[in-house]
Parts: sequence; structure tokens; C-alpha cells
Amino acid sequence: MAHFALFGVIRIFSNHSVRSLHSSVRLLAADKDLLVRLRKKTGFSFSNCKKALEKFNNSFKEAEAWLQEQAQKEGWAKASKLQSRKAKQGLIGVHHDGNSAVMVEVNCETDFVARNATFQELVKQTALAAMVHHKEKRENLSAYCKGFLGPSELSQLKCSISGKSLPDQLALTVGKLGENMTLRRAAWVLAPSDCYIGTYVHGALPDAAVTSHATVLFGKYGALVICQQSAENLRTNLQDIGRKLGQHVVGMVPLSVGSLEDEPSGESETRMLAQSFLLDPGITVGQYVQVNNITVLDFVRFECGEEIDSAEAT
Repeated sequence: MAHFALFGVIRIFSNHSVRSLHSSVRLLAADKDLLVRLRKKTGFSFSNCKKALEKFNNSFKEAEAWLQEQAQKEGWAKASKLQSRKAKQGLIGVHHDGNSAVMVEVNCETDFVARNATFQELVKQTALAAMVHHKEKRENLSAYCKGFLGPSELSQLKCSISGKSLPDQLALTVGKLGENMTLRRAAWVLAPSDCYIGTYVHGALPDAAVTSHATVLFGKYGALVICQQSAENLRTNLQDIGRKLGQHVVGMVPLSVGSLEDEPSGESETRMLAQSFLLDPGITVGQYVQVNNITVLDFVRFECGEEIDSAEAT
């Protein structure tokens, strides 16, 4: 009888184990859905996502926050380790919003990483943060104004979407991509209502990459050109005119605007209005803007990796 009783206990325990096993299988199926969601949202590895979910009993929100915290710590450690490596590649990012525009440069080590969507997101966040920063300076403008931000100023800004500081966002990106990166510089421009800011980016990425970021254009060269319109101008033409003038600034590398009275002085000419117009070498830039009733007030040109003077570094 004792043997039969023991056998009954074993059968009961075995049945209970089987039921528990089935319950565990159902739980793992639910966990898998959370795992896929967490992986898709954060971009972290399946093993790290699984560890996070197990640590917080399948709390999606707590697991996500913990992953971001750990990634940031690892990113800062990696950033410190890599900071001595040269970062001369990267992207220029241009963001244009009405009579405001910003242009930023963020560097990395290789062109391969510059084409990565995660790095492009960092450039986008930098441009948007610079836009928020300089728009706070807007008042009742009677004339245009421009300024530059160096690495120390950029490090004080926050991402408008995540709320993280730009250095924290950079550390996360370094942690994911494994290259040294720097927030190098930004230029911002504000213009009054009778002006227009022309923008141009050269060496732009394929359309699929650009359109995914909507409001920020990426390339290796960029220009902002501040134009004043006359009463005869139709605003619908100004975008195209501004883009062409920006293309000229990128291609011909003028050092100053100059004046309409300047006489051209050959291939070494560095005054914009006296230069042969890039898109129509038979005329000067000055002649082009006169025909279109435009006055060029100022411009800014960035080239990724170029040497910069002290005025742009501060």
C-alpha cells in the first residue's frame, strides 16, 4: 500500500510539473512579444532586451529605461576611450524654418558611419537643438543676425525630442557605433520679414535617407545665404534663387560678399558679387542678383572636416 501511495504522489507531482511546464511555455510566448517590441524600439540586442525584461518582471517601461541607462554608461566609457582618435569625417546638417536657419557639423571617424541612420539621427538632434537655442534670441528684428556655436556651447544644449543633453545623445551613439564622434560647430541665422535665407547642401545622401529625416538635409558641404527682397519679388521664386546662390557659395568659396561696384579680378577673385556665377559663367553674381531684384547681405559656408578660424570656433 505504501508503494501505491508513493506512486500516486509521484503521478500527482508529475502532472503538476507538466501543467507548470505548459504555463511556462505560454509565459515565454508572451515574453517573446515584449522582447520583439523592446528590440524594435530600442535597437539593443535580443540578449540585452531579454536580460532587462527578466530583471524587471516583464515591465516594458522599466526595462526600456534600464537599457537606456546602461547604454549611456557604456557609451560614456567608450567615448572616453576613443576620444584621442581623429574624427575628420561626418556630416553637415542644414535645418531651415521660415526666416530661421541653422547649419551644424558633427564628426565621426569614417564615411561608413556617417551614412548610418543612427549617426544621422545625432546630426538631426544637434540641428534641432541649435534651432531651439537661437530662436530664443528672436525679437522684433529690423536687421538679420547670425552667430556661431562651438563644442562647449553645443554641449550645453538639450535634444528637443528626448530631453537628453547633446553629450548624452552623443555618448549613446558612440556606444552603438563604436567610433569617436564630436559636436564640432553650428551656425545660426535669423532674418527679418523682408529677407529670405537660401540654403544648399552638396554631396547630399540618397533621397531615401534624407526624406526619413524630413526637416534636416545632410551632406559634406552646406551654405546659408541671406538675401533681401525688393517689392517686385514674388516669394515663390526666392527658394530657387536662394538655393542657386547657396550652390555658388559652396562651389566658388567666396570669402566676402563685396559690392556691386567691385570689378572682377580673375580666377583668384574671392568677393562673391564680383565672381563669375557658377551656373552661368557669362555673368557675375552681382549681375544675376540685380536681374532678380535681390540683395545679398551675408552668407555662411561649411565644409566637413575643414580648418576653421577662431570666429567660428566660439
